[in-house]
Amino acid sequence: MADEPLILGIETSCDETGVGIVRGHTLLADALASSVEEHARFGGVVPEVASRAHLEAIVPTMDRALREAGVTIADIDAIAVTSGPGLAGALLVGVAAAKGYAVAAEKPVYGVNHLAAHVAVDTLEHGPLPEPAIALLVSGGHSSLLRVDDLARDVVPLGATIDDAAGEAFDKVARLLGLPFPGGPYIDREARAGDPASIAFPRGLTAAKDLVGHRYDFSFSGLKTAVARWVEARQRAGEPVPVADVAASFQEAVCDVLVGKAIDACRSSGIDTLVIGGGVAANSRLRAMAEQRAGRHGIRVRTPRPKLCTDNGAMVAALGSHLVAAGVAPSRLDLPADSAMPLTVVSV
Repeated sequence: MADEPLILGIETSCDETGVGIVRGHTLLADALASSVEEHARFGGVVPEVASRAHLEAIVPTMDRALREAGVTIADIDAIAVTSGPGLAGALLVGVAAAKGYAVAAEKPVYGVNHLAAHVAVDTLEHGPLPEPAIALLVSGGHSSLLRVDDLARDVVPLGATIDDAAGEAFDKVARLLGLPFPGGPYIDREARAGDPASIAFPRGLTAAKDLVGHRYDFSFSGLKTAVARWVEARQRAGEPVPVADVAASFQEAVCDVLVGKAIDACRSSGIDTLVIGGGVAANSRLRAMAEQRAGRHGIRVRTPRPKLCTDNGAMVAALGSHLVAAGVAPSRLDLPADSAMPLTVVSV
C-alpha cells in the first residue's frame, strides 16, 4: 500500500553488493553487483578483494536501485544495513555508506542481522511470517536452526554448525571434483545425472550418541573428508571418478541431515511452519526433499525463489520494513560493524 514506509536495504557482508527497496512486503528494486568472478581464481572469497569491490560498486548499485524503483533518496523513509555477521572490512563499507546516506538525507538507519534478514526476505514472496516458525539457514558461512517467535525481537538459536557450514562443504567438494567456484550450483547440476544412492557417505551428528548433545547442530567436515578419501582411492587405483554419482551422493548426505534436523525441530516444538533461507536454499534437491518430508507431517515449507536466497539488498530492506512496522527504534549513528554478531541480536 502507498501509505506503508518505503525502506532501502544495503547488503555487503561477503562478496555481493546489494541494494533493495521495499514498501511493506512489496519488492520495488533489487540491484546487485557480484565480485564472485574475482574470487573464483582463488577458490574462495578473499576479504580484501571483497572490500575493494564493495567500495567500487556501492554508489552505482545504489543509483541503479533508486532508478529501478522510480524514487529518490529523499523519498526513502528509513535505511537498513547489514551490520553483522560477515567479513569485517566488507561490512564496514555498507555500514559507512548507510550512515552517509542517512545523514545526507536525514533518514533513520537500522543496523540489522544478516541471518535474520535471510528469514525476513521470505515475506516478500509469501507475505507475513507465521510466528512462531522454525528457520533453517544454510549458506557458505552458516548452517543454523532457529526458533523465530518474533522476528523483530525474539529469535532463539537451536543449533549451528560446529565446523564446516553446508555451503563451505559444497565449495570444497566441488574443488575436489574439479568443478568451479562457487561449488553449490555446479554440484547441483552434476548431481541431476548421478545416483544419490551409489555411495554411502556419512551423515554427521546423527548417531544416537551425537543427538544427546548436538541434536540440532551440524557437522560437514567429516563428510567432506570422506568424499576426499573416496575420490583419492579411485585415483590411486587408476579408475575414473564418477563425478555425477559423487556429487549426487554428497548432496544427498548434506540435504538428508539438514532436512532431518529441521523437521525434528518443527515436530518437537509443535511448530508447523519451516522457513529455509541462505544461498544453499537455492539447491534443487534440498527444496524437493524438504517439501516431500515436511508434507508427511503437515509442516508447511516456505522458501524464497532462488534469486532471493543468495545475499541481496532486498532481504535487508525486508527486515528493515518489519522492524519499522513493529515499532522498533532506529539504531544510533555510531552503530558498529560486528563480524561476529550473535543470532539473538536482530537489530542494533
